[in-house]
Amino acid sequence: MNSPDFIELSQFVHYLRKRFHLPCLAGMFRDSRLRPRIPSCAVWLSLFLGEVVHVFSFLQLQAETRLPQWQRWVGYRGEISDDTFDYVSERLDPAPLRQAAWWINRKLKRGKAFEASKLHGLLVVSLDANEQFHSDHRCCEDCLCREVTRKNAQGQEVKTLQYYHKQVYAQLSGPRLSVILDFEPMRAGEEECATALRLLRRMRQEYGPRFWDVIVVDSWYVNGPFLKTVVEELGWPVIAVLKQECREVHQEIQALTRGQVATQVVERDGRQVEVWDVPKLRFTDSYPGPVRGIKVCEQWTERKRVGGQCRRVPQEQNWIWVVAGELSGYEGAIIRDLGHLRWKVENNAFGELTQHWHLTHCAHHHPVAVVVLLWIKLLAFTLFHAFAILNSKLLRLGQVTLKELRNRLYRSLLCGEPLLFFSG
Repeated sequence: MNSPDFIELSQFVHYLRKRFHLPCLAGMFRDSRLRPRIPSCAVWLSLFLGEVVHVFSFLQLQAETRLPQWQRWVGYRGEISDDTFDYVSERLDPAPLRQAAWWINRKLKRGKAFEASKLHGLLVVSLDANEQFHSDHRCCEDCLCREVTRKNAQGQEVKTLQYYHKQVYAQLSGPRLSVILDFEPMRAGEEECATALRLLRRMRQEYGPRFWDVIVVDSWYVNGPFLKTVVEELGWPVIAVLKQECREVHQEIQALTRGQVATQVVERDGRQVEVWDVPKLRFTDSYPGPVRGIKVCEQWTERKRVGGQCRRVPQEQNWIWVVAGELSGYEGAIIRDLGHLRWKVENNAFGELTQHWHLTHCAHHHPVAVVVLLWIKLLAFTLFHAFAILNSKLLRLGQVTLKELRNRLYRSLLCGEPLLFFSG
């Protein structure tokens, strides 16, 4: 009973029960089976716990459910087969899972969990799309389709169809805790911007207009209709990286700053950052409001091995951002800092989800199951990180990593008498 691993899992479950009422949440998730032999709650808790402790295969999860300790945790004394996980995941309703994510994120904000995520007093939401998985043979009715060129066994180039799923994610990015607020699957024949706008409209209805302060996006979203909708209809300012050199606004920013002294010179993480701030630029006819251009040149040195010797090699990066909406009170260096938060949705979200949470693994390829299982993964991802970053002393003191903490949670399943999720 005094095993450190067991204590850690007990703390995790106590945290979820106290802060997020996990038993009540689990009881909300029902599937369309009539008079099920295995309760939906036990299936959902097994899927959730499997994500937390790194059990991503339904066959492996079936083996884990034979353990008496696992059965005590999920409140069902019996094995749950991989066929049951397939069957139930097809029949779970994704809407309550999305509502649970909204409720958890609102609880985190009310508990001041996002205060440390503010940058210069602003909460930033980053939008980006990610391809979850692809297949050359298996497809469902919600699959996107594209033609790819490959070489066959004879070395000849042939064109084949490839099926894939892709979603647009909205992540609240911060230096400390970053969470995915919502995601929206892309539809066949739909552009990324249309998916993103559908996602933002739904999020505004559920989270409200003041849950975050600014939207940061990639160059894919730099077009007049997107900026007009987000700024004028939805009411959020937008910071977008600008890469298309053919755009008139890009050429105008370059022309107006060429040979001019930088507006600001600051240091960020060992880099010398020069900033040029160009206000009131015309963007396009489809977005009549003026935009603000921020040009940045970052210089630093890196240690590299050249000719068998370690040398400090100078490095340079150049960026241009456009700002639509009201952010005039924030100087150019702050816009640069906010713009760089977009990388967190690729590194902290997609990178970690892919490497450590098997984002690209499709446990069951079915149009409903894909969305349901992705939501369960994201719920487990959010709750685990909230516990680890906000509550775990071991992580805060640097005694364990996130990976080791998950391993401890798994090992603790075999230690002592587990606390029931449904005990009082």
